[in-house]
Amino acid sequence: MRNIEFQNIELTQKLFGYHNTHLEKISNVFNITINSRGNAISLSGDAKDMDTAETLIRQLYDLLQEKFILTPPALDAAINTIKQNTNASLKKIFLKTIFVTPKNRAISPRNQAQHTYANAIKNNDILFSIGPAGTGKTYLAMAMAVAAFSRGEVKKIILTRPAVEAGETLGFLPGDLAEKINPYLRPLYDALYDMLDFEKARAYIEQETIEIAPIAFMRGRTLNNAFIILDEAQNTSSEQMKMFLTRIGYGSKAIVTGDVTQIDLPTGKKSGLIEAKKILTRINGIEFVYFTKEDVVRHPLVSNIINAYEKNKN
Repeated sequence: MRNIEFQNIELTQKLFGYHNTHLEKISNVFNITINSRGNAISLSGDAKDMDTAETLIRQLYDLLQEKFILTPPALDAAINTIKQNTNASLKKIFLKTIFVTPKNRAISPRNQAQHTYANAIKNNDILFSIGPAGTGKTYLAMAMAVAAFSRGEVKKIILTRPAVEAGETLGFLPGDLAEKINPYLRPLYDALYDMLDFEKARAYIEQETIEIAPIAFMRGRTLNNAFIILDEAQNTSSEQMKMFLTRIGYGSKAIVTGDVTQIDLPTGKKSGLIEAKKILTRINGIEFVYFTKEDVVRHPLVSNIINAYEKNKN
């Protein structure tokens, strides 16, 4: 049995969750029993599991003291972070604000991998981010881009991705070329509208201060003073990847994101991302950051889905 008492009753209620839902989740994850009474809790179970749960609970209370909002997704992220590394500092990770949206929502890293990623973006002009879906590769890069633009560090944001068919044929979609390509760029629009006021974002796009376009539109250009994100890079060809990387001009930063397990290129076509990983890892000024299934920050079921597919493949 282990007892923990907290001083601030209001923060304690936020820590416990409505009807103790937060404590119940922690109890289930670490396979221990947690009983609450007033502003105190008692833990019982395996000593090592209790140590980990106590570390998590005390760090969550410290976060709440810093006016951190403990949402269910934030709790899941905190649990996963401490499960991976009991020495991790939730304050260091969760309180690193990258950008604050017009609705006053702070965008911050949600695990150690994202914290490392954010620092790598800050310190490198070209960065490759490789890992499974749901790890926040594109979203966090977008937040860094919008933040840099808001501070006047770059004059333009360019968001691009290959328009590669994934089970559908472009030729059978209605509309002209732009209308056919637009659905492939929708995830970039969604992330952008989540961070900026809709009307302001539309104005930036109309002015081409923020440009969203397929990678083919990058050919022949020199991109100066821009924050450039290439998304879904696993679906670039070798030629497209080389073309994109050689567009980078002075004052620009390029982030390349991709998931090498979700390649939609025709059979026999080499992925530009996989090739770049092989030949660019030793170049100074280019860094590679890798995410794993443990770093997924979407719904908890996403990790389980990834695990199930990996087991089925083996």
